[in-house]
Amino acid sequence: MKIYGLTGSIGMGKSAVAAMLRREGVPVFDADAEVHRLQGPGGRLLPAIEARFPGTTGPAGVDRAKLGAAVFGHPQELKVLEAIVHPAVKEERMTFLRRHRSRAFVVLDIPLLFEGHMERKLAGVIVVTAPAWKQRKRVLARKGMTVEKFRRILHLQTPDAEKRRRAHYIIHTGTTFAATQRQVRRLVACLGSKTGR
Repeated sequence: MKIYGLTGSIGMGKSAVAAMLRREGVPVFDADAEVHRLQGPGGRLLPAIEARFPGTTGPAGVDRAKLGAAVFGHPQELKVLEAIVHPAVKEERMTFLRRHRSRAFVVLDIPLLFEGHMERKLAGVIVVTAPAWKQRKRVLARKGMTVEKFRRILHLQTPDAEKRRRAHYIIHTGTTFAATQRQVRRLVACLGSKTGR
């Protein structure tokens, strides 16, 4: 089984591409979705997060605004949170890989793939990109998003140009849904041919 990574900066359309890959029958592990599940109602990370960041969890799981306020702009606090979250996500990822070990290839959807230096462990990296103006428009349309928050998020992420430079495959989402879908289908055919699927 070959393992490919899927990444892209905020607002580039990575989630849409991941959904398209799933519709094409490709198993996709979504790191963000796992974090939401682990921190959601009854999530197994809630006790550890509440112990370290009191008042940031409740019956609905993590209060993302409160937890964000506790760690955003505080690198040491962010590291503490990552030390709670990352090992649990890694465990879920290993379970996913075991479950799909008979497949020719799988895709790991990892937002901070380059930032975490995970590309070395992969057969290839798929980067999702779009023009900067479209990215900005998409992100600022999100509920609770501000220009300042957008800037802070971008500052934490590897620049799009650098991601594209290091990519093995690039999916452009700046045009139409149908055009993106065609790129995804070509990619799946390409990856399948490399693995003899």
